[in-house]
Amino acid sequence: MQSAPELAAWRPRLAALAASSGDDDGAHDASHLERVWRSAQALLEHHPEADALVVLAACYLHDLVNLPKDHPERARASIMAARLARSELARLGFPADRLDDVAHAIEAHSFSAAVLPRTVEAKIVQDADRLDALGAVGLARMFYISGRLGRALAHPTDPLALGRENDDGAWTLDHIMVKLARLPGMMQLEAGRALAEARLARLLAFREEFAAEWLGQAA
Repeated sequence: MQSAPELAAWRPRLAALAASSGDDDGAHDASHLERVWRSAQALLEHHPEADALVVLAACYLHDLVNLPKDHPERARASIMAARLARSELARLGFPADRLDDVAHAIEAHSFSAAVLPRTVEAKIVQDADRLDALGAVGLARMFYISGRLGRALAHPTDPLALGRENDDGAWTLDHIMVKLARLPGMMQLEAGRALAEARLARLLAFREEFAAEWLGQAA
C-alpha cells in the first residue's frame, strides 16, 4: 500500500480531474466518488498487497465518461472512461507503470460492461462501486435515476411481483430484485460480500414495508 502522503498528494488532483467532466448526474457525482473511495479503503484493509494508488485513481475516475442508463452506448462507457483516464493521467505525470492497472480497474467496474476483473485492485474498485448501489444511499440513488428516466415508483396492484415478472424498465421497485439482490453474490471479495449482504437486507426490508404502505396494509 502506498504511503499516506503519496495518496494525499494525488487525491485533490484526481478529484479535480473527475470534476472536469461536468456531469450533472446526482447519482454519479463527486459525493459518489468519495463514497466509493471510502468503501475501497475499507476493503484495502483486508488486502494490503493491493496498490492503493491504482485503487484511488480508479475510484475517482471510473465515471469520467458517464452515459445515461438508457443510452445505446451505455455498455461501453467504462471503456471510454478508461481510455480518457489513461490519457489525462499521463498528462498529469501519473506513474506510467500503473496506467494499465488503473485503466483495467475502470473498465471492469461497470455492471453493464461485463469485464472480468483480473487484479485485486480491479476487484476492490468493482466491489466498492457496487456497494454504493446498496443500502440507504443505494435506495436513494435508485429512485433518483428512475425518476430521471421517467419510470413509475411501483406496479399499482402488485408491487412485489407476486403474480407477474419483475420489470424495472417500468417499475422502479422491481429494480431491487432484478439487479440489486444479485450484487452480493457477484462481489469479488469476501469483505465486499459481507458488506453487500448487510446492505441488501436493509433494502429487502424496505421493499416489504413499501409494498405494505402502497397497498394500504400498513398502520
